Amino acid sequence: MVTVPRLVVAAAASGQGKTTVAVGLMAALRHAGHAVAGAKVGPDYIDPGYHALATGRPGRNLDPWLQGEEQVLPLLLHAATTPTPADVTVVEGVMGLFDGRLGADGWASTGHVAALTRSPVVLVLDISAAARTVAATVHGLRTFDPQVEVAGVVLNKSGSPRHAAEVRRSLEALGVPVLGVLPRDSGVSAPSRHLGLVPAAERADAAAALDRLAEQTARLVDLDAVLELARSAPPLDARPWAAPTGPQRPSRRVAVAGGRAFTFRYAEVEELLRAQGCEPVVFDPARDAALPAGTSGLYLGGGFPEVHAAALAGNTSLLADVADAVGSGLPTVAECAGLLYLAESVDGHRMVAQVPTTAAMHPRLTLRYRTARTDHDTLLAPAGAVVRGHEFHRTRTLPGHGERPGWLLDGEPEGWSLDPAGTGTPTVHASYLHVHWAGHPQLARRFADAVHAAPTRGALPAPATPAPPAVRPAPAPPADPWRHHGDAEVAPGLVDLAVNVRGEAPPPWLADHLRAEVAGLAAYPSTAAARTALARRHEVPEAAVLPTAGAAEAFTLLARALHPRRAVVVHPQFTEPEAALRLAGTVPEHVLLTPEDDFALDPQAVPADADLVVVGNPTNPTGVLHPRATLEALRAPGRVLVVDEAFVDTHPGDDASLAGPDLAGLLLVRSLTKTWALAGLRAGYVLGDPALLTRLARQQPPWSVGTLAARVMVETATPLARAEAARAAEETAAWRRHLVTGLTALGLRPVPSSTSFVLVEVGVGVREALRERGYAVRRGDTFPGLGPAWVRIAVRDPLTSDGLLRELGRVLARRTERSA
Repeated sequence: MVTVPRLVVAAAASGQGKTTVAVGLMAALRHAGHAVAGAKVGPDYIDPGYHALATGRPGRNLDPWLQGEEQVLPLLLHAATTPTPADVTVVEGVMGLFDGRLGADGWASTGHVAALTRSPVVLVLDISAAARTVAATVHGLRTFDPQVEVAGVVLNKSGSPRHAAEVRRSLEALGVPVLGVLPRDSGVSAPSRHLGLVPAAERADAAAALDRLAEQTARLVDLDAVLELARSAPPLDARPWAAPTGPQRPSRRVAVAGGRAFTFRYAEVEELLRAQGCEPVVFDPARDAALPAGTSGLYLGGGFPEVHAAALAGNTSLLADVADAVGSGLPTVAECAGLLYLAESVDGHRMVAQVPTTAAMHPRLTLRYRTARTDHDTLLAPAGAVVRGHEFHRTRTLPGHGERPGWLLDGEPEGWSLDPAGTGTPTVHASYLHVHWAGHPQLARRFADAVHAAPTRGALPAPATPAPPAVRPAPAPPADPWRHHGDAEVAPGLVDLAVNVRGEAPPPWLADHLRAEVAGLAAYPSTAAARTALARRHEVPEAAVLPTAGAAEAFTLLARALHPRRAVVVHPQFTEPEAALRLAGTVPEHVLLTPEDDFALDPQAVPADADLVVVGNPTNPTGVLHPRATLEALRAPGRVLVVDEAFVDTHPGDDASLAGPDLAGLLLVRSLTKTWALAGLRAGYVLGDPALLTRLARQQPPWSVGTLAARVMVETATPLARAEAARAAEETAAWRRHLVTGLTALGLRPVPSSTSFVLVEVGVGVREALRERGYAVRRGDTFPGLGPAWVRIAVRDPLTSDGLLRELGRVLARRTERSA
């Protein structure tokens, strides 16, 4: 008998908040010092990715259909003991508590798994539209199946403390403890798209969002009570699952697709391959130039190639390498996303073209359990073999199968079993069907046998006739260099390193607040609450705050309100302030900083009689953070000092801003669009001298700051939001160090940066060459003091930066060869 503290997080239906609570519990318990294991009921790949991020160990799946009832308990124990024993195991359910395979009386449901593992159940209940009726729902769920123990509840989307108290009283009358209450606007959720949640591996904000979720959960849920409940689970009479081992033989490498486009695979696949004498080596089809050296087999699992099709298609070197390898007989398993990658095209984007089909998005989702059989000897199974799997996709292939299908799914042919090299034995298995190999270890054994029999493949040189790169028209020369910005560099199919917005979408909690505000859009907007929140954040009077429609509006207002005799702009600098001044009839003088001094500012270079000085800090595009003493030296009687602090939140620490009690003669322009991924909303503000702000406000059109922008100002000024921004700044600093190290290794000298971009001189024509290779960076020649050899590179996660560095290295190497 073995003691395993454990619980199952379930709900009455989908959409109640199971993932939020389950992942929040995992993260909060781990933050509290406990070793936590996570598992998911059903075939889902995405939620286990969040489990892995929250627990620091592989996320597991428990599915009686895919694995067999007899394997569920051993696999739970495997999750709880690998790589080390966990203090508690949290199992996230699927759909409603008793919803399983249709027509099978709850088979493979959360309740089924809870009964098999004898785990207490915590119900998550959305109470937004009910009160005492919640107790009736819980009563029904508790009594529906006596083998399932409902031991506690977490109330989600409470409208008010009074509302929650009413529900709590009704549940306590049943003897069911309430473990926690989450308010309606707790801001703990994750973004979704066509197949559910966006995978954690694709979210640059995932770690920061997880920290916020852990903090919220620890504050709103009784973790001690949760642990006590988990420890009440009875001992289990079973042994952990272990991958069956194969014969002793030299290790062979299996290339396993990973990265953002291939996030779906069960952790047991790699464990089974290792047990069969194979070494899984993860590579990124969107970034890596070739298959790993020594590859003897290829495993292409699931993911979102349709989302990342442009990046996959742009990596022509790897496409050619994979096509050559697969065509030469490399044993290859391709499930779902892998099938699309091997197809001729996906939504018109060229792929490997080793499977004779094309794929495209389809309006209907395919999601179902399937029974599969082989009608001939395939790479994975002998003729007549029967397995259980599932389909989960929103693309369709045309045609849907080959002459020899990968499987007969419930009797219908699907997928491809191919022998492209003419070996007499299929070496490619490509199908939409996902199979959990822990339930069918014979598949891993047969694939491993083929890998050991295949020749080892070394790293290949670039093909003599590589596939032509995607055509990416260069943007037209800037019509007005003062009004040229990074978004003009971006185009479909390009990796965006030209725009300095962090993340692809605002964090889920902020998006929830914005959605909640939509119902009030019929009313005219007010910035009163925003002004109050911002003043409280910066500890200044409300008169020292002016909300604006982004930083750009602020520059327009000050250009119209101020009529300087001698205006000076310190360059290189964001060009919008000068553009606004010129439009208002003021042509400023320039103080040009130089790369020889790493663009450092000497206050003595600014004319003493200048009555308006504009400077950035951290400066766009150089990334330079001027010392506070340097900026203070620019303040003078009769002078207005404008400091563009749009990127100050991207610098760790609170020492970068001039915000403080003394704002005389000072205007600090702030932006909320960079950190919070809100460039399309336009939210910013000015801190400064109240008398100056009064002059700016007179130039501001009525209601220029909309309701949604004002809500953003309120929500991002909270302590929790500021803590999240601080964590994001620390993460950005780590990513920036990675990028700078890579640029330096290429022999370049990036300007020392303190923010979310890096300026570097790469040479004339390099920007255009990078564009041809799929990467958009910001041109430097529209900034005074820089020329066409300079580019500004947005800081992204290390995986994205590595792709840029790879292509930049190739461009620079080719230029060196030509000049030799």
